[in-house]
Amino acid sequence: MDRSERPWGHYHVLADEEDHKVKRIYVEPGMRISYQRHTKRSEHWFFLRGEGVAVLNQENFKVGPGDTIDIPAGMAHRIENVGEVGPLVFVEVQHGTYFGEDDIIRLEDDFGRV
Repeated sequence: MDRSERPWGHYHVLADEEDHKVKRIYVEPGMRISYQRHTKRSEHWFFLRGEGVAVLNQENFKVGPGDTIDIPAGMAHRIENVGEVGPLVFVEVQHGTYFGEDDIIRLEDDFGRV
């Protein structure tokens, strides 16, 4: 399983196919991913563990186990772990024409990657 470390946590690539990519993502307590968007892919998030706040086009949504979020290509989004114990864990299914990390357009970032 391909594991990639990030300043906010890590992810495992579960599938990397021509028409989709699947990741299991772990966001550590108090951490959040960059506020970002993609031009060539949409995403579907299915939450497995923890408590989070998803931001979609500047609107906040509380999420937890069993919740899902659809993120169309071009929509600004971010997820934050607001739980106090353990990572926020979710599965991300990417669908589109390209799944490279260089399709991330960072709008805001806690780690200076904008």
